[in-house]
Amino acid sequence: MDGINNIDVEPEPDLAFKITELIHNNPLMHFFRNPYKLLKAAGLKPGLKVLEAGCGTGFFTIPASEIVGRDGFIYAVDIHPLAIKRVEEKIKQHGISNVEPVLANASKTDLQNESIDIAFVFGMHHIAGGLEGIILEMYRVLKPEGLLSFEDTEGSELIGMVEKEGFVYIGKKNRVMVFIKRKS
Repeated sequence: MDGINNIDVEPEPDLAFKITELIHNNPLMHFFRNPYKLLKAAGLKPGLKVLEAGCGTGFFTIPASEIVGRDGFIYAVDIHPLAIKRVEEKIKQHGISNVEPVLANASKTDLQNESIDIAFVFGMHHIAGGLEGIILEMYRVLKPEGLLSFEDTEGSELIGMVEKEGFVYIGKKNRVMVFIKRKS
């Protein structure tokens, strides 16, 4: 992948991104929203290939990279060019080689079919183009019995929407709702 992909929806304004960045860069944020705890609840572990839909400032990207380790890989997807720039800066700063920032709409990633072990969608209160397209794309890129995890923001409405697209809800842990791709 070359880092540039399909974008047919406008990203949030730069000012909104910068406000989000201020919040996520606050050192106290890790106490209120521990990324390691949430990512482990989502199913991340060493050696997995992971898609992060909506990487934003990289708040979850760097911890995800550490969890999957050298044998794992993270595709950090975001529609906002500033998000990709920030993640690129962070991976360079930390000397990380297992993350590929991808400028794309998460509903059109251009990743290979059934190539991802786990996909997660955390902290996206506004989803450009709607959630349905992202769910369909996650189904396409996830391996058979791959996991799709959401930070709980919509509860039972989300469960019905995700199950309608071919997933089975398997539970909730630490505010993370986890679904498994139904066998074809």
